[in-house]
Amino acid sequence: MNYTSVMTQDTFINKAEASGIIALDLSDYKPTTEIVELDLKDHLFMGMIVKEKEFKESIAAIDFSVYHEKAVAIICSTDAIIPPWAYMFLMEKLSSYAAYADLNNAESILLDLWKRRLTYADLKQYKNQKVVVRARAEHDPALYLLAAGLLKPLVKSLMYGEIGLPKVIFKTENKTK
Repeated sequence: MNYTSVMTQDTFINKAEASGIIALDLSDYKPTTEIVELDLKDHLFMGMIVKEKEFKESIAAIDFSVYHEKAVAIICSTDAIIPPWAYMFLMEKLSSYAAYADLNNAESILLDLWKRRLTYADLKQYKNQKVVVRARAEHDPALYLLAAGLLKPLVKSLMYGEIGLPKVIFKTENKTK
């Protein structure tokens, strides 16, 4: 008896792909602008006191071109009291060079810029879609909060995690008449 082996072609269905779920990765909106810190302590008398003449001379001596197209996080690493005019004076010099500047540390500036990019992103492609926001442990939860608020009015369903095993946040109800 002669047995002939018959090969069958198995069809594999990618259920994740067939689900129609679209992934949104918050990493795609991460700003690429370099962020640098400018510590005012270095421009204060004894690192603690704003003396107007010395402060203005110290700020005027900075080569602000090093901040060209960068985001500047303005900090003071000492517990000094800085008068508002000093920040205004600094910003007047910095504004011709920096892409962005704020009175905050670099980590907070990154989050602010990231949230701004996400807020102003064109999310039309997600309208009436099933969307999963990819899970990334390194992302600040504020980004997920913002993404949910931006996507809820647009999407048919919102999920968190990965396409293959998402956690459902909400679904719109299918109303049949």
